Amino acid sequence: HVQLVESGGGLVQPGGSLRLSCAISGYTYSGYCMGWFRQAPGNEREGVAVIYAGSATYYNDAVQGRFTISQDNDKNAVYLQMNSLKPEDTAMYYCAADSRRSGANCFYQFSGGKVDLDYWGQGTQVTVS
Repeated sequence: HVQLVESGGGLVQPGGSLRLSCAISGYTYSGYCMGWFRQAPGNEREGVAVIYAGSATYYNDAVQGRFTISQDNDKNAVYLQMNSLKPEDTAMYYCAADSRRSGANCFYQFSGGKVDLDYWGQGTQVTVS
């Protein structure tokens, strides 16, 4: 049974930083598509950042240069370091993962394509105010 559990959200002032963590249990992984979506009230869900096979990354233009995604295979975790936070970054952030995707499909799903990833966390709230 695969579980994703996010942590690290909270309230931060504009310009501040947070690091989100996604702990993954139920499998050991390689070649996975893993990343973060976010959804603010009244807005559609959007892909934020993704890492594929441990190295290839994609970032939403809105966070490029401010956010960094990484993974720790020993800890079975994915992280999202968020710097220079803005009020428009306020949202619920969700970790998502899948083992069945090609790199192209993985990036497609996080960049606005149809999303049908297998595993999701419950979300962690980030508020920038």
